[in-house]
Amino acid sequence: MRDTLEAVAAGDLTPAEAEARLNGYATAELSAAESGDGTADGSEEADDSPAGSRSALFDASRERRRGLPEGILAEGKTPAEAAALAGTALETTGRALVTRADERTVDRVRAYLEEAHPEATVERNARARTIVARTPDFEPPSVDATVAVVTGGTADATAAGEAAVVAREAGPRVDVIEDVGVANLDRVLDVVDDLRAADCLVVAAGREGALPTVVAGLVDVPVVGLPVSSGYGVGGGGLAALLGMLQSCTVLSTVNVDAGFIAGAQAALVARRVARARTEA
Repeated sequence: MRDTLEAVAAGDLTPAEAEARLNGYATAELSAAESGDGTADGSEEADDSPAGSRSALFDASRERRRGLPEGILAEGKTPAEAAALAGTALETTGRALVTRADERTVDRVRAYLEEAHPEATVERNARARTIVARTPDFEPPSVDATVAVVTGGTADATAAGEAAVVAREAGPRVDVIEDVGVANLDRVLDVVDDLRAADCLVVAAGREGALPTVVAGLVDVPVVGLPVSSGYGVGGGGLAALLGMLQSCTVLSTVNVDAGFIAGAQAALVARRVARARTEA
């Protein structure tokens, strides 16, 4: 503890970094002025928090503890809250990963980081709705394993893209294999060698969700089924896909509908174990 306090006194460590080191988390503070982002009709949002301020805790030790980066879910947060958390993430870990980011959140995060952390790079994946920011001295993890993210069709690209970003940020190599849905099995068979070469697969599909079952019957690697909220009428919105994957007669794991973050994280954990086994062999 004394080393940490001395580092803060010497200017070698920010208070946020010290808090994260001591507690395992850091606090992102928002003033009343920052929290007013405006509503769709142009009016200001009411701030009903105590003393006109808000705070959130960022899990700065998650990657050290779990091997996975902490994700900042933008849904349910104001753009200012997402931006403040992104700044705290950069200050404590050197990287910020924001998911489910709409246009207002993207603009606010960019503006905030350009002012508070002008040295950072900011990457946006519009289809996956993610933002990844990194400081110049951030050293990304490297895992000697491959995750393949597979989609049945273009409608699956948003959830699958989120899975790919999350898996990549955890360290493994990520291959994306697109548009191989079961409406034409030849498309799957054409890439079966690539599927078998991966160490873990995330397979995204909507409608009846058949693709993960078919793929799992062709490979000897773990398959994570990612049901997507597409489809018509009864069973639409991902329900039929979810139930189909849960009832798969081939062995696979299934996450919730559109849960790209969870699918990518699960695949990354498998990849990390595969890499560790290779090192120990």
